[in-house]
Amino acid sequence: MKVDWLFRNVTVVDGSGGAEYRADVAVSGERIVAIAPALEVEAGQVIDGEGRVLAPGFIDVHTHDDINVIRIPEYLPKISQGVTTVIVGNCGISAACATIGDAVPDPMNLLGEKPQFIYPSVDAYARAVEKARPAINVGTLIGHTTLRNNHMDSLYRAATEGEIAAMREQLSAALQQGALGLSTGLAYASANCAPTEEVMALAETLAAENGIYTTHLRSEFAPILDALDEAFRIGRHGRVPVVVSHHKCAGAKNWGRTKETLAFFDKMRRQQEIACDCYPYSASSSTLDMKQITDEFDIVITWSEPHPEVAGQTLAQIADGWRMSLHEAGRRLMPAGAIYYNMDEQDVRRVLRYPVTMIGSDGLPNDPMPHPRLWGAFPRVLGHYCREERLFPLTQAIHKMTGLSAARFQLPRRGLVKVGYYADLVLFDPLTVKDVASFADPKRPAAGIEAVMVNGVMSYDGNQQIIGRAGRFLRRQDTIKEQV
Repeated sequence: MKVDWLFRNVTVVDGSGGAEYRADVAVSGERIVAIAPALEVEAGQVIDGEGRVLAPGFIDVHTHDDINVIRIPEYLPKISQGVTTVIVGNCGISAACATIGDAVPDPMNLLGEKPQFIYPSVDAYARAVEKARPAINVGTLIGHTTLRNNHMDSLYRAATEGEIAAMREQLSAALQQGALGLSTGLAYASANCAPTEEVMALAETLAAENGIYTTHLRSEFAPILDALDEAFRIGRHGRVPVVVSHHKCAGAKNWGRTKETLAFFDKMRRQQEIACDCYPYSASSSTLDMKQITDEFDIVITWSEPHPEVAGQTLAQIADGWRMSLHEAGRRLMPAGAIYYNMDEQDVRRVLRYPVTMIGSDGLPNDPMPHPRLWGAFPRVLGHYCREERLFPLTQAIHKMTGLSAARFQLPRRGLVKVGYYADLVLFDPLTVKDVASFADPKRPAAGIEAVMVNGVMSYDGNQQIIGRAGRFLRRQDTIKEQV
């Protein structure tokens, strides 16, 4: 038997959550073709993985990389972490299917500028991804705010019946062209006026196309239980799985309440299919939101259009220097981006440990000074939380990044080290893997990631260089075909 690649003497953590084992793993073309304790094959390339872990490539289920995977196809921030697939279109904002009028509304402006929104359909977006040949695979959700932007003259009201009908039609077409589902960002002003019934009407289109519903809740602060209840009701109405995005209890008065929210998850999981994703940090990042300005925790300004010189300073420092209140300073800075130190570490740990929590970076690639999660989320789980803090075993950590995510987002033949599966693989040193990106210096590749393979092509090496680009667009129809 002749193969293209042979990983010898590796410790396989296969993504299923099952026990690790020692083996040789062979790859030919884009697939894993053999796994055994000792393979006698002729290999074009051999990698001795003694002391190393071979795992499925990590699946980042919560990203805002929509435009950047096309504009910067090498995409070092993700592949350097061992990420081989990203899900874009989260929080209600997607580049796919967007048609921009006079200006890009907040928070769609997180994705890019008006000239970069040139994908009026999923087909158009898919063609652009395939032409760019990014280093990683890409699947997309369709954003509720994107649909509202396309069909409404104002985002600050409820949609009419006619506008909902137009949104439903566009969503249905997007799903038929390969979108994975619908996302909402109901906390943002541009979607907050949408009543539950508006989202329910859109969710009705998902079941027929086997789609998923993901949501940035209407509130992650005091009303979080009501917001969770709304999300689960939408899922039940549409008869579709629900994923709660970046689950957290934000705000000092809310700290500790993951005990309540996860108990609610437990109760509702007996009735319907629900899950969540989480990033491994106790600080969040987004556009500067006047509703979130407070003196209860630090807020660091990452960018400001009218005052770029203040990037990296806290809002309190800026307000003090300008001799004005926090809210006055916030208004003067807009539009702007911010990091909010608004979570409790014990809440983060509780959510990370929860059985149906997947890992998502939620990084914002266009921030001049991004949250370090953009570059460090996955190795931080492996190094800090798994190896150092022993929050969970390595097999469980890998499962949360791979097999669990592939099953939830219906990405068949990905997420496991298994014969017949796509060779999306990461080789890392379990003793040294760690996040290097920090809040002060966020654009740094992880340590300990030695090789990353995407669709059978070696794409990233131990010299922290991208040496191949073999990513592809993952259409929902393709996933269904693979399952047959």
